[in-house]
Amino acid sequence: MIFLYATLAIGLGFILDLIFGDPQGFPHIVRFFGLVISTLERVLWREKGNNRLRGLVFTLLVLALCSGIPFLLLFFAYRFHPLLGFFVETFCCYQCIAVKDLRVESEKVYHALKAGDVAGARFAVSRIVGRDTERLDEAGITRATVETVAENTSDGVGAPIFYMALGGGAAACLYKAANTMDSMVGYKNDRYIHFGCAAARLDDVLNFIPSRLSALAMIAAAFLCRYDGKAAFRMWRRDRRNHASPNAAQTEAACAGALGLRLAGSAYYQGVWEEKPEIGDPLHRIDPEDIKRSIALLYGASCIVFIVSMGIRVCLYMAATYTGL
Repeated sequence: MIFLYATLAIGLGFILDLIFGDPQGFPHIVRFFGLVISTLERVLWREKGNNRLRGLVFTLLVLALCSGIPFLLLFFAYRFHPLLGFFVETFCCYQCIAVKDLRVESEKVYHALKAGDVAGARFAVSRIVGRDTERLDEAGITRATVETVAENTSDGVGAPIFYMALGGGAAACLYKAANTMDSMVGYKNDRYIHFGCAAARLDDVLNFIPSRLSALAMIAAAFLCRYDGKAAFRMWRRDRRNHASPNAAQTEAACAGALGLRLAGSAYYQGVWEEKPEIGDPLHRIDPEDIKRSIALLYGASCIVFIVSMGIRVCLYMAATYTGL
């Protein structure tokens, strides 16, 4: 019975995110994760000493708190009453998915560009990308936005749903904690090269399967959206390893092929120019409408991942019911 409630909670959580996203001022579980991460970093990081070991301890503590607390809440909520467990699980699932927020934030960039407000577009894109945006022109702003929509199709949607399918809301919280850690300390700079190593490696491991499933879902979405699905598959096969991360280029390559764009490449990060390989072929000049096209791929891939995941859970439930497990 709990498995059925958890499955329904995943479905309702996905629908709630599509409708409401993350309302401003509303408490958010990922902000709690960020607070835990920043607090533990201040306690454990040292300028001298074995920061690699401290980083490992930091990573384990973050996971214990950020997945252990949701697990205990769900455990006692279901013990008290299945409906209470259902509502808590729905809340966890809802807050671990980011389809609407990704669309809203990327559309802010789109509308600023369409209005000719390049400065406003730079500010809007700076909220959703890690690179420096002060030097970006219109094409660079558009490219950065398309890239983050493509990459976060996995990080913000596909991977959380994948872990929900495996272990419900608690598993999704564990993934989001690891992913948030990586976004905060997983950098190869002087401060985090050792301290953030464990968090970065964990994120690579957890995203290995979901990133590839999300890329396949994006290729299928390219066919459904009447973009170039064949090129999406071809570019995914060719350029999916064109990134320092084993996972980040998976959906970016599929998106680049579907839209006939060249993405990624070298850029400034925290004032330092970083040489990076390019992804895709420039079959047409990138323009703001490509942001809208990437959003269509985001929604198509998200729905495909969701339907497949729900189908797997329903089949598991029916099999368990039939065999009496």
